[in-house]
Amino acid sequence: MTGRGGAAKGNPKYEVMGVTRHWAYSREGMEQRIRAGLVVQPRPGAVPRLKRYLDESEGITLQDIWSDIAPINSQAAERLGYPTQKPEALLERIIKASSNEGDVVLDPFCGCGTAVAVAQRLNRRWIGIDVTYLAIDLIRNRLRGTYGDETEATYHVDGIPADEDSARALFAASPFDFERWAVSLVDGTPNEKQVGDRGVDGVVRFPLDAKGGIGRALVSVKGGKMLNPGMVRDLVGTVGSQRAEMGLLITLEPPTRGMEEAARHSGTFTWPVNHQPYPLVQLLTVGYLLSGQRPKMPTPFLPYIQAKRLAAPTEQLTLG
Repeated sequence: MTGRGGAAKGNPKYEVMGVTRHWAYSREGMEQRIRAGLVVQPRPGAVPRLKRYLDESEGITLQDIWSDIAPINSQAAERLGYPTQKPEALLERIIKASSNEGDVVLDPFCGCGTAVAVAQRLNRRWIGIDVTYLAIDLIRNRLRGTYGDETEATYHVDGIPADEDSARALFAASPFDFERWAVSLVDGTPNEKQVGDRGVDGVVRFPLDAKGGIGRALVSVKGGKMLNPGMVRDLVGTVGSQRAEMGLLITLEPPTRGMEEAARHSGTFTWPVNHQPYPLVQLLTVGYLLSGQRPKMPTPFLPYIQAKRLAAPTEQLTLG
Protein backbone atom coordinates (compact mmCIF):
# COMPACT_ATOMS: atom_id res chain seq x y z
CA MET A 1 0.00 0.00 0.00
CA THR A 2 3.03 2.24 0.08
CA GLY A 3 2.93 4.68 -2.79
CA ARG A 4 5.84 4.33 -5.20
CA GLY A 5 7.96 7.45 -5.16
CA GLY A 6 6.52 8.49 -1.78
CA ALA A 7 6.68 12.26 -1.27
CA ALA A 8 8.02 12.80 -4.80
CA LYS A 9 4.66 11.73 -6.18
CA GLY A 10 2.67 13.67 -3.64
CA ASN A 11 1.46 10.63 -1.73
CA PRO A 12 0.03 11.64 1.68
CA LYS A 13 1.99 10.94 4.86
CA TYR A 14 0.22 9.82 8.02
CA GLU A 15 0.19 7.09 10.66
CA VAL A 16 -1.54 3.72 10.22
CA MET A 17 -1.38 1.05 12.94
CA GLY A 18 1.70 2.61 14.47
CA VAL A 19 3.54 3.04 11.16
CA THR A 20 4.07 6.52 9.74
CA ARG A 21 5.01 6.86 6.06
CA HIS A 22 3.69 7.91 2.66
CA TRP A 23 0.70 5.86 1.51
CA ALA A 24 -0.89 5.23 -1.88
CA TYR A 25 -4.37 6.05 -0.50
CA SER A 26 -5.81 9.15 1.14
CA ARG A 27 -6.51 8.99 4.87
CA GLU A 28 -10.24 8.63 4.15
CA GLY A 29 -9.62 5.86 1.61
CA MET A 30 -7.38 4.03 4.06
CA GLU A 31 -9.96 4.25 6.85
CA GLN A 32 -12.64 2.83 4.52
CA ARG A 33 -10.41 -0.15 3.75
CA ILE A 34 -9.64 -0.69 7.43
CA ARG A 35 -13.35 -0.69 8.32
CA ALA A 36 -13.97 -3.18 5.49
CA GLY A 37 -11.35 -5.52 6.94
CA LEU A 38 -9.08 -5.17 3.92
CA VAL A 39 -5.99 -3.93 5.79
CA VAL A 40 -3.92 -6.41 7.79
CA GLN A 41 -0.72 -6.08 9.82
CA PRO A 42 1.38 -9.26 9.76
CA ARG A 43 2.97 -8.42 13.15
CA PRO A 44 3.25 -5.38 15.45
CA GLY A 45 5.38 -2.67 13.89
CA ALA A 46 5.21 -4.24 10.41
CA VAL A 47 3.93 -2.25 7.42
CA PRO A 48 0.19 -2.88 7.01
CA ARG A 49 -0.80 -4.69 3.84
CA LEU A 50 -3.86 -4.70 1.63
CA LYS A 51 -5.78 -7.98 1.72
CA ARG A 52 -6.51 -9.35 -1.77
CA TYR A 53 -8.82 -12.24 -2.67
CA LEU A 54 -8.02 -14.68 -5.43
CA ASP A 55 -11.31 -14.19 -7.28
CA GLU A 56 -10.67 -10.44 -7.40
CA SER A 57 -7.18 -10.74 -8.82
CA GLU A 58 -6.33 -10.64 -12.52
CA GLY A 59 -3.60 -13.16 -11.90
CA ILE A 60 0.10 -12.87 -12.68
CA THR A 61 1.68 -11.89 -15.96
CA LEU A 62 2.31 -14.88 -18.21
CA GLN A 63 5.97 -15.93 -18.15
CA ASP A 64 8.12 -17.29 -21.00
CA ILE A 65 7.77 -20.91 -19.81
CA TRP A 66 4.27 -22.25 -20.44
CA SER A 67 3.53 -25.35 -18.42
CA ASP A 68 -0.24 -24.93 -18.19
CA ILE A 69 -1.01 -26.31 -21.69
CA ALA A 70 -0.88 -30.09 -21.92
CA PRO A 71 0.73 -31.67 -25.01
CA ILE A 72 -1.24 -33.80 -27.46
CA ASN A 73 -1.39 -37.34 -26.06
CA SER A 74 -2.74 -40.57 -27.51
CA GLN A 75 -6.17 -39.99 -25.93
CA ALA A 76 -6.57 -36.31 -26.84
CA ALA A 77 -9.83 -35.54 -28.65
CA GLU A 78 -8.07 -33.26 -31.14
CA ARG A 79 -5.35 -35.80 -31.98
CA LEU A 80 -4.94 -36.41 -35.73
CA GLY A 81 -1.97 -38.76 -35.60
CA TYR A 82 0.39 -36.17 -37.11
CA PRO A 83 3.80 -36.48 -35.37
CA THR A 84 4.42 -32.74 -34.84
CA GLN A 85 0.84 -31.73 -33.96
CA LYS A 86 0.57 -28.89 -31.41
CA PRO A 87 -2.40 -28.23 -29.08
CA GLU A 88 -4.94 -25.71 -30.35
CA ALA A 89 -4.75 -23.92 -26.98
CA LEU A 90 -1.06 -23.20 -27.60
CA LEU A 91 -1.62 -21.74 -31.07
CA GLU A 92 -4.62 -19.77 -29.80
CA ARG A 93 -2.45 -18.10 -27.15
CA ILE A 94 0.28 -17.27 -29.67
CA ILE A 95 -2.11 -15.90 -32.29
CA LYS A 96 -4.12 -13.85 -29.80
CA ALA A 97 -0.95 -12.41 -28.30
CA SER A 98 0.58 -11.41 -31.63
CA SER A 99 -2.30 -10.41 -33.91
CA ASN A 100 -5.72 -8.82 -34.17
CA GLU A 101 -8.83 -9.90 -36.06
CA GLY A 102 -8.31 -9.43 -39.78
CA ASP A 103 -4.51 -9.75 -39.57
CA VAL A 104 -2.66 -12.36 -41.65
CA VAL A 105 -1.16 -15.42 -39.95
CA LEU A 106 1.60 -17.19 -41.93
CA ASP A 107 2.60 -20.76 -41.15
CA PRO A 108 5.30 -21.82 -43.65
CA PHE A 109 5.46 -25.39 -42.29
CA CYS A 110 1.78 -25.93 -41.53
CA GLY A 111 1.80 -29.73 -41.10
CA CYS A 112 -1.64 -30.81 -39.93
CA GLY A 113 -2.87 -27.20 -39.90
CA THR A 114 -3.38 -26.34 -36.25
CA ALA A 115 -2.29 -22.73 -36.83
CA VAL A 116 -4.55 -22.51 -39.88
CA ALA A 117 -7.57 -23.96 -38.06
CA VAL A 118 -7.12 -21.67 -35.05
CA ALA A 119 -6.54 -18.60 -37.25
CA GLN A 120 -9.78 -19.39 -39.06
CA ARG A 121 -11.67 -19.67 -35.78
CA LEU A 122 -10.19 -16.41 -34.47
CA ASN A 123 -11.16 -14.48 -37.61
CA ARG A 124 -7.61 -14.06 -38.86
CA ARG A 125 -6.67 -14.36 -42.49
CA TRP A 126 -4.03 -16.99 -43.09
CA ILE A 127 -1.47 -18.49 -45.44
CA GLY A 128 -0.39 -22.10 -44.92
CA ILE A 129 2.49 -23.79 -46.74
CA ASP A 130 3.65 -27.40 -46.76
CA VAL A 131 5.56 -29.65 -49.16
CA THR A 132 3.42 -32.80 -48.77
CA TYR A 133 0.05 -33.50 -50.32
CA LEU A 134 -0.90 -35.46 -47.22
CA ALA A 135 -0.61 -32.30 -45.10
CA ILE A 136 -2.59 -30.15 -47.53
CA ASP A 137 -5.34 -32.76 -47.79
CA LEU A 138 -5.48 -33.15 -44.02
CA ILE A 139 -5.85 -29.39 -43.53
CA ARG A 140 -8.58 -29.11 -46.15
CA ASN A 141 -10.57 -31.87 -44.50
CA ARG A 142 -9.92 -30.42 -41.06
CA LEU A 143 -11.49 -27.15 -42.23
CA ARG A 144 -14.36 -29.00 -43.91
CA GLY A 145 -15.01 -31.02 -40.78
CA THR A 146 -15.04 -27.92 -38.59
CA TYR A 147 -16.75 -25.35 -40.84
CA GLY A 148 -18.52 -27.45 -43.48
CA ASP A 149 -17.94 -27.98 -47.19
CA GLU A 150 -18.87 -24.37 -47.92
CA THR A 151 -15.66 -23.15 -46.32
CA GLU A 152 -13.70 -24.37 -49.36
CA ALA A 153 -15.06 -21.38 -51.26
CA THR A 154 -13.29 -19.01 -48.83
CA TYR A 155 -9.72 -19.98 -49.76
CA HIS A 156 -7.78 -21.32 -52.72
CA VAL A 157 -5.10 -23.98 -52.97
CA ASP A 158 -1.99 -23.60 -55.10
CA GLY A 159 0.40 -26.32 -56.16
CA ILE A 160 -1.89 -29.34 -56.54
CA PRO A 161 -3.19 -30.73 -59.84
CA ALA A 162 -6.19 -28.97 -61.32
CA ASP A 163 -6.34 -30.91 -64.61
CA GLU A 164 -5.13 -34.15 -66.18
CA ASP A 165 -1.91 -32.63 -67.54
CA SER A 166 -0.82 -31.41 -64.12
CA ALA A 167 -1.83 -34.80 -62.68
CA ARG A 168 0.48 -36.49 -65.19
CA ALA A 169 3.26 -34.09 -64.20
CA LEU A 170 2.76 -35.02 -60.55
CA PHE A 171 2.86 -38.74 -61.37
CA ALA A 172 6.09 -38.27 -63.33
CA ALA A 173 7.66 -36.32 -60.46
CA SER A 174 6.46 -38.51 -57.59
CA PRO A 175 4.22 -41.57 -58.04
CA PHE A 176 3.75 -41.79 -54.26
CA ASP A 177 2.51 -38.19 -53.99
CA PHE A 178 0.27 -38.84 -56.98
CA GLU A 179 -1.29 -41.83 -55.21
CA ARG A 180 -1.92 -39.82 -52.04
CA TRP A 181 -3.45 -36.98 -54.00
CA ALA A 182 -5.68 -39.34 -56.00
CA VAL A 183 -6.93 -40.99 -52.80
CA SER A 184 -7.87 -37.55 -51.47
CA LEU A 185 -10.16 -37.01 -54.49
CA VAL A 186 -12.57 -39.62 -53.09
CA ASP A 187 -12.34 -38.46 -49.44
CA GLY A 188 -10.04 -41.34 -48.61
CA THR A 189 -7.19 -41.64 -46.13
CA PRO A 190 -3.95 -42.54 -47.95
CA ASN A 191 -1.48 -45.07 -46.64
CA GLU A 192 1.36 -43.65 -44.59
CA LYS A 193 3.81 -46.02 -46.28
CA GLN A 194 4.07 -47.23 -49.85
CA VAL A 195 5.73 -50.54 -49.05
CA GLY A 196 3.65 -53.63 -48.33
CA ASP A 197 0.31 -52.09 -49.28
CA ARG A 198 -0.80 -55.14 -51.33
CA GLY A 199 -2.03 -52.85 -54.09
CA VAL A 200 -4.19 -50.77 -51.71
CA ASP A 201 -3.22 -47.10 -51.56
CA GLY A 202 -5.91 -45.82 -49.18
CA VAL A 203 -9.31 -46.41 -47.66
CA VAL A 204 -12.63 -44.57 -47.64
CA ARG A 205 -14.79 -45.08 -44.57
CA PHE A 206 -18.55 -44.67 -44.47
CA PRO A 207 -21.43 -45.46 -42.10
CA LEU A 208 -22.39 -49.11 -42.48
CA ASP A 209 -25.55 -49.24 -40.39
CA ALA A 210 -27.58 -47.36 -37.80
CA LYS A 211 -25.63 -48.98 -34.94
CA GLY A 212 -22.35 -47.17 -35.54
CA GLY A 213 -20.80 -49.73 -37.86
CA ILE A 214 -18.14 -48.49 -40.27
CA GLY A 215 -17.79 -49.74 -43.82
CA ARG A 216 -14.63 -49.59 -45.91
CA ALA A 217 -13.95 -48.99 -49.59
CA LEU A 218 -10.37 -49.91 -50.47
CA VAL A 219 -8.70 -47.55 -52.95
CA SER A 220 -6.14 -48.63 -55.54
CA VAL A 221 -4.46 -46.01 -57.75
CA LYS A 222 -2.80 -46.67 -61.09
CA GLY A 223 -0.99 -43.77 -62.74
CA GLY A 224 0.74 -45.66 -65.54
CA LYS A 225 -0.43 -46.35 -69.08
CA MET A 226 -0.17 -50.14 -68.85
CA LEU A 227 -3.63 -51.10 -67.61
CA ASN A 228 -5.20 -54.57 -67.69
CA PRO A 229 -8.19 -56.53 -66.29
CA GLY A 230 -5.92 -58.28 -63.80
CA MET A 231 -5.80 -55.05 -61.79
CA VAL A 232 -9.56 -55.20 -61.33
CA ARG A 233 -9.50 -58.86 -60.38
CA ASP A 234 -6.70 -58.22 -57.88
CA LEU A 235 -8.75 -55.50 -56.20
CA VAL A 236 -11.81 -57.76 -56.07
CA GLY A 237 -9.71 -60.39 -54.35
CA THR A 238 -8.25 -57.89 -51.89
CA VAL A 239 -11.71 -56.57 -51.00
CA GLY A 240 -12.74 -60.09 -50.17
CA SER A 241 -9.60 -61.08 -48.29
CA GLN A 242 -9.64 -57.89 -46.17
CA ARG A 243 -13.40 -58.18 -45.60
CA ALA A 244 -14.02 -54.71 -46.97
CA GLU A 245 -17.36 -53.67 -48.49
CA MET A 246 -16.22 -52.06 -51.74
CA GLY A 247 -13.24 -51.24 -53.93
CA LEU A 248 -12.36 -48.14 -55.96
CA LEU A 249 -9.80 -48.30 -58.75
CA ILE A 250 -8.57 -44.84 -59.81
CA THR A 251 -6.66 -44.55 -63.07
CA LEU A 252 -4.95 -41.64 -64.76
CA GLU A 253 -5.56 -43.07 -68.22
CA PRO A 254 -8.91 -44.46 -69.46
CA PRO A 255 -9.49 -48.10 -68.43
CA THR A 256 -9.54 -50.82 -71.06
CA ARG A 257 -12.70 -52.58 -72.16
CA GLY A 258 -11.49 -55.68 -70.42
CA MET A 259 -11.22 -53.74 -67.17
CA GLU A 260 -14.73 -52.35 -67.56
CA GLU A 261 -16.05 -55.83 -68.22
CA ALA A 262 -14.27 -57.23 -65.16
CA ALA A 263 -15.70 -54.44 -63.01
CA ARG A 264 -19.24 -55.10 -64.26
CA HIS A 265 -18.93 -58.74 -63.27
CA SER A 266 -17.36 -58.05 -59.87
CA GLY A 267 -20.73 -58.13 -58.08
CA THR A 268 -22.50 -55.66 -55.86
CA PHE A 269 -22.50 -54.42 -52.29
CA THR A 270 -25.89 -53.80 -50.67
CA TRP A 271 -25.91 -51.03 -48.09
CA PRO A 272 -27.78 -52.32 -44.99
CA VAL A 273 -29.21 -48.89 -44.17
CA ASN A 274 -31.61 -48.73 -47.14
CA HIS A 275 -30.70 -51.86 -49.14
CA GLN A 276 -29.27 -49.70 -51.94
CA PRO A 277 -27.00 -51.77 -54.20
CA TYR A 278 -23.61 -50.39 -55.25
CA PRO A 279 -20.96 -51.87 -57.56
CA LEU A 280 -18.48 -53.96 -55.61
CA VAL A 281 -15.62 -52.43 -57.61
CA GLN A 282 -15.80 -49.14 -59.49
CA LEU A 283 -13.44 -47.70 -62.10
CA LEU A 284 -12.83 -43.97 -61.73
CA THR A 285 -10.56 -41.83 -63.87
CA VAL A 286 -8.74 -38.78 -62.57
CA GLY A 287 -10.51 -36.66 -65.18
CA TYR A 288 -13.90 -37.89 -63.98
CA LEU A 289 -13.08 -36.99 -60.38
CA LEU A 290 -11.59 -33.60 -61.30
CA SER A 291 -14.87 -32.75 -63.01
CA GLY A 292 -16.57 -32.93 -59.63
CA GLN A 293 -18.00 -36.45 -59.92
CA ARG A 294 -17.85 -38.88 -57.03
CA PRO A 295 -18.02 -42.66 -56.58
CA LYS A 296 -21.41 -44.33 -56.28
CA MET A 297 -21.39 -45.17 -52.58
CA PRO A 298 -22.79 -44.02 -49.22
CA THR A 299 -21.61 -40.56 -48.15
CA PRO A 300 -18.16 -41.10 -46.68
CA PHE A 301 -16.80 -39.83 -43.41
CA LEU A 302 -14.22 -37.10 -43.78
CA PRO A 303 -10.74 -38.60 -43.54
CA TYR A 304 -8.57 -38.10 -40.47
CA ILE A 305 -11.10 -36.29 -38.27
CA GLN A 306 -14.68 -35.70 -37.32
CA ALA A 307 -14.42 -32.14 -36.02
CA LYS A 308 -17.00 -30.05 -34.19
CA ARG A 309 -18.82 -27.85 -36.67
CA LEU A 310 -18.24 -24.11 -36.30
CA ALA A 311 -19.29 -21.05 -38.27
CA ALA A 312 -16.80 -20.06 -40.96
CA PRO A 313 -15.55 -16.55 -41.73
CA THR A 314 -16.29 -15.57 -45.32
CA GLU A 315 -12.91 -14.11 -46.38
CA GLN A 316 -9.69 -16.07 -46.56
CA LEU A 317 -6.34 -16.46 -48.25
CA THR A 318 -4.12 -19.27 -49.44
CA LEU A 319 -3.35 -22.90 -48.71
CA GLY A 320 -0.56 -24.46 -50.69
